[in-house]
Amino acid sequence: MKARDIPNLISIARVILVFPVIWLLLNHHYQSAMLLFFVAGISDALDGFLARQFKWQSRLGGILDPLADKFLLVSAYLCLGWLQALPWWLVGLVVLRDIVIVAGAAAYNFRVQQLDAQPSLISKLNTGLQIFLVLLVVYGLGFSREFSWALPWMLWAVAVTTVLSGLGYVVNWGSKARREMRNGS
Repeated sequence: MKARDIPNLISIARVILVFPVIWLLLNHHYQSAMLLFFVAGISDALDGFLARQFKWQSRLGGILDPLADKFLLVSAYLCLGWLQALPWWLVGLVVLRDIVIVAGAAAYNFRVQQLDAQPSLISKLNTGLQIFLVLLVVYGLGFSREFSWALPWMLWAVAVTTVLSGLGYVVNWGSKARREMRNGS
C-alpha cells in the first residue's frame, strides 16, 4: 500500500459503513446511525481533500468516491422511506436520479469514450441538501423534533434540486455524447 491509496481506502471504508448505518436505522438506533452517517460525510470530505492536496487522484478514486456517496445516500433514503420518515415519492426521485446518472455514465464510458465527469454545481448542491435532509430526519427521530418546521422546505429543496440535477446530467452528457459520436464517425 502506498500513501496515494489512502483516499481510495477511505472511500472503501465509507462503503463498508453503509451496512452498519442501515442496520442501525432499521433497528431504531438513530443516534448511533447519525454519528456513523456524520463520520461517513467527514470521510468523504477527507478523501477529497487528500486526493486534491497531495495530487493522489486516480481513475479508481474518481469512480469509487461518487459510487460510495450514492450507495450511502440511496441506502439511507430507502431505509428512511421504509421507516416512513421520508415520503416514497422523494425516495423514488432520489433513486431514479442516481440510476439515470450511473446508467448514463456507464453508457457514455462504454459507447462513446472514457468518462471523466466532474459533478455540476447543481449536483453538488443536491448532494449537500440530500445529506442535510438525512441528518435532519435522523436527528428528529433520535433526538428532538425541534427542527420539524424545516422538513417540508427541505423535502421540496431536495426534490427540486434532484430533478434539476438529473435533467442537467441528461441534457449536458447527452449533447456531449451526440457531438462525440458525430465527430468520431
